[in-house]
Amino acid sequence: MKKFLSLILVFLSVLIVISGCGNSSSASNSKEEVVKVGMNASGVPIWEYVKEKAAGEGIKVELVEFSDYVRPNLALSNGEIDMNAFQTVSYFDSFIEERNLDLEPIATTLIAPMGLYSDKYENPADIPDGATIALPQEATNMGRALLLLQSAGLITLPEDFDGNGDLKSIQSNPKELKFEPVVAAQTPRVLPDVDASVINNGVAVEAGFTPVEDAIFIEDDTATPYINILAVQTEDADDPTLQKLAEIYQSEDVAEHIKEVFDNSLIPTFVPLKEIGW
Repeated sequence: MKKFLSLILVFLSVLIVISGCGNSSSASNSKEEVVKVGMNASGVPIWEYVKEKAAGEGIKVELVEFSDYVRPNLALSNGEIDMNAFQTVSYFDSFIEERNLDLEPIATTLIAPMGLYSDKYENPADIPDGATIALPQEATNMGRALLLLQSAGLITLPEDFDGNGDLKSIQSNPKELKFEPVVAAQTPRVLPDVDASVINNGVAVEAGFTPVEDAIFIEDDTATPYINILAVQTEDADDPTLQKLAEIYQSEDVAEHIKEVFDNSLIPTFVPLKEIGW
């Protein structure tokens, strides 16, 4: 009898161990979803906030920093990351066409507005005939600067101008303005020597400007080619986790966080993809 009871106890112990192992397996199957997001350093303050919000939704975000504008798209295409957040839709469209990459945007994020600055004048209309305006010489910036000057009423461009072009694209220049192309990083430094200068957002901030306050003319959220995006592999565009992360980014409190942290120098811009040509 004692031997029989001992066998029963051993049998029950085995059942308990097996049951425990089963529960452990179930727990391991309920792990957080992990999403690797590529960005440059300027995006970290935004994504640290998004990361914290996402954790509450069961999504673990891993931030992957890049120091250039080429590798984030290549890393996304190669599957090294799941999403990137660093580029305008204009840059993205050109990049994926040139490299034949199967990527697409799933959401819009913000605009880092380019501005026209001057130490001498408070309004573009005050800039006199024959004045000199500095603008960034890089191909990716020149066309954008020309569009800004057109919006400011200083020049006109062809109706089909898409932001790709140089000074030869100017159709009319009624004030006979002179233009001085310089390296983008130099555009704030030449301000004392010119009448006005077109300065990229990040360069302006680094130079101590608050774009929305200090620029005499600035892009707004209608500058659709320069809206930044969240990009993913095309096959993952409908992935529920990535879509949820995009939804978290586009929440009202994230928008307020962006404005606060960047002193209103960035414009949260959450518009339908069709508005940026997708």
